[in-house]
Amino acid sequence: MSEKKRIAVLASGGGTNFQSVVDACASGYINGEVCLLIYNRREAFVKERASKHNIPAIYLNKYMFGGDLDKHDEKMLEILREYKADLIVLAGYLSKIGKRVVDAYENAIMNLHPSLIPSFCGEGMYGMSVHKAVVDYGAKLTGATVHFVDYNFDTGAIILQKAVEVDFSDDAESVARKVSVIEHKILPEAVKLFCENRLKVVGRKVQIIE
Repeated sequence: MSEKKRIAVLASGGGTNFQSVVDACASGYINGEVCLLIYNRREAFVKERASKHNIPAIYLNKYMFGGDLDKHDEKMLEILREYKADLIVLAGYLSKIGKRVVDAYENAIMNLHPSLIPSFCGEGMYGMSVHKAVVDYGAKLTGATVHFVDYNFDTGAIILQKAVEVDFSDDAESVARKVSVIEHKILPEAVKLFCENRLKVVGRKVQIIE
């Protein structure tokens, strides 16, 4: 088996998807280890999850640099390189990744989005706003997508997608619960594939190598 990949997770909230990756590493499903958490909201519960597993957790927010995104990105890159991260996983991270970071980690930054991209995605579409939009539109299917990160919101090459049905009686909260179940499956699966060197990006397509 190849050497374990080092995974940095970026998160802003409760961290259930962070937990799914940590657990999958601990069980041996993923040939990797979560070496770092970067979080950008001081009250984010995810930092408590990191502490429980003795994973270094670093608070980093653009407002620490007076809103200077270049200085923020420079610091983020410095931290990622210090911890020798091979892969960056965005698990409910509510900020756009800067161009310098994207360039440094080309096809090595994954994001989890709570819909079937290209539907219900883009700037401003995150969390419950996505599920509310799905219900309001009357969509019969929604789901979750793991994709590589590029310079724009939710436009990178798609790695994995899984769908769930939206029933007539569903509201945003019930849709969120359905989607959460599949998020906790496809994010660890995508990370597993990366750590096994089984993902190849060809244009806009991602080939899964058997």
